[in-house]
Amino acid sequence: MKKSDFHYDLPQELIAQQPLPERSASRLLVVPPAGGALEDRQVRDLPGLLEPGDLLVFNDTRVIPARLFGHKADSGGRVEILIERLLPGNEARVQLGASKSPKPGGRIVLDVGGEAEVLARDGGFHRLRFDVADALESWLVDAGRLPLPPYIHRTPDAADAERYQTVFARQSGAVAAPTAGLHFDEALLQRLRDRGVQIGHVTLHVGAGTFQPVRVEDVREHRMHAEWFNVGAQLVEQVQRARAAGGRVVAVGTTVVRALESALVDGRLRPYAGDTSIFIFPGYRIRSVDALLTNFHLPESTLLMMVSAFAGKDRVFSAYEHAIRERYRFFSYGDAMLLWPARGDEARDAAPGQGVDP
Repeated sequence: MKKSDFHYDLPQELIAQQPLPERSASRLLVVPPAGGALEDRQVRDLPGLLEPGDLLVFNDTRVIPARLFGHKADSGGRVEILIERLLPGNEARVQLGASKSPKPGGRIVLDVGGEAEVLARDGGFHRLRFDVADALESWLVDAGRLPLPPYIHRTPDAADAERYQTVFARQSGAVAAPTAGLHFDEALLQRLRDRGVQIGHVTLHVGAGTFQPVRVEDVREHRMHAEWFNVGAQLVEQVQRARAAGGRVVAVGTTVVRALESALVDGRLRPYAGDTSIFIFPGYRIRSVDALLTNFHLPESTLLMMVSAFAGKDRVFSAYEHAIRERYRFFSYGDAMLLWPARGDEARDAAPGQGVDP
C-alpha cells in the first residue's frame, strides 16, 4: 500500500480558516456502509441519528499554549519552539524551527523572558529544559501562544482561546485539539442526554507529530509518533454496559479510536494509561467502536488512512469527492462526517505487526 494511494486534490479555499459562529452549525456528511446513500446533514441533527443507549466517547484533553519564540544566545538566530510533550523538571520534548538546529548545551533566549537549554536531540525532536519562574505548564498559560495547525494561515486571536478547545476539555497536555469534539456545545450535549445517549471520556494528548507528513512511499515503513493516553475503568464499564444492552459505541474523533484500540487486550477493552504508537491503515480491522464522527483529513495523512481502514478506502474517497463538490469546509475548523464501518471485502483482519508499543 502506497502513500500516494491516499492523495486527493483539495481547493485551497475549502480549508476553513475560522470556526463558524455556532459550534453545532457545522455540516455533517453521513456515510453509511457500502450500498447506502450519502446524506447531507448538520451536526445538530446528531441526536436523531443515534439511538437511546448508544455511547458517545469524547477525548477530554485540553490544548496548552505550546508555541514560543526566541533566539539562539550565541548567534542571535531566530528560533520557533513547538512543545510536543511536557516532561518532569520543567523539561519538554519540542520541535524546533531554526535555520540551523542548536546543539546540545546551546541556549535559547525566549522573547517572553527566561531561557531554555538544549539537552538532547531525538530524531526530529529536541529535549529542552526551561529556566522560568514557575512550573512550565503554569508559565505557558501566559507566555505561550495557542498552536493553530499549519494550514490555518493567520495569527491566533482571542476567540481561538475558546473555540480551539472543546467545551469538555479537562486534562491539559495536548498541542492540537481533538477537532471532532469542537462541534459540540452544551445545548447539543444536553439534547443527546435527553435522547438517552450516554457520554464517556478518554484522554489522549495529541502531539505535534500529528501534523508530520508520511515521508515514505510504502505505508508499512512509516513509524508513528507516540502519544500519551488514558482509558479509565469508568469508561470501560460504560462500554461494557452499552454493549450488553445492545447500544453502539460511537467515537468522536480519530484520537478516541487510537486510545480505545490501544487499550484492547485479546479483543477486550481494559483500563490502561501509557504511550501508544499504534498505526492504523487499511488491512487493520477496528474492533473498539461501531461508528466514528470525524473531521475531514489532509491528503496522504495517517488520519485519512485510519478513516479508510474503518469505513473502506473507496467509500471514504467517494465521500470526499462528494464533500468537495458540495463545498464542505475541511480540516480543524471545518465540517464533519459520521462514518459507519466497512462491510464485506472491505473489512479485513488486522494487519500483522501493527500495534501498541509496550
